[in-house]
Amino acid sequence: MTTDDQTTRTGPFRVLLVDDQELVRAGIGTILDAQPDLTVVGEARTGRQALDQARALQPDVICMDVQMPDMDGLEATRLVVADPEIHAGVLILTTFHREDYLVEALDAGASGFLLKNSRPEQLVDGVRSVAAGDALLAPEVTRAVISRAVAGRRAEGVEGP
Repeated sequence: MTTDDQTTRTGPFRVLLVDDQELVRAGIGTILDAQPDLTVVGEARTGRQALDQARALQPDVICMDVQMPDMDGLEATRLVVADPEIHAGVLILTTFHREDYLVEALDAGASGFLLKNSRPEQLVDGVRSVAAGDALLAPEVTRAVISRAVAGRRAEGVEGP
C-alpha cells in the first residue's frame, strides 16, 4: 500500500489481549476499555489461542505477551504477521527488558514494544499508534535500537551524515 492509498484511521479500535496471566489481562482491559475509542474484543492466554482469536475477531491491535505456555508471543507474532487473514498490528507487552526479545519482536514484525511497567497513558498511546499503522518503542528500549543501528553502520563502514 502506498502512502497515497493510506487513510488515517480513527477509532473505535478493536483490541485482542494475549497474556497467560488473567489478572494482567483484566488490568490492561480495564485501562483500554475506559477509552472511548478503544474496545477489548477478546482475550487469549496462549499464542495458539491468539491466532484463533485474531482470525475470528479481526482486531486492529493485538497486545501480545512474550512468555506464555504452548506458543510464545514472538512465534505467535511471526505467524500473525504472515497470516493473510489477520490484519492486526502487534504491540508486544513484556515484563522483561531484554534486547534479544526486542530484536526478535521487531524481526517477527511487531509494530510496537512496551514494558509492562509503562504508565497507562503510554499503553493507550501505544495501542492507538499501532492501530494507526505507526510503530512505537518504549523509551527504555530505544537506546538499544539506536546503539545497534549505529554499530551496524560502523561495521559496514558507513560514515555518519
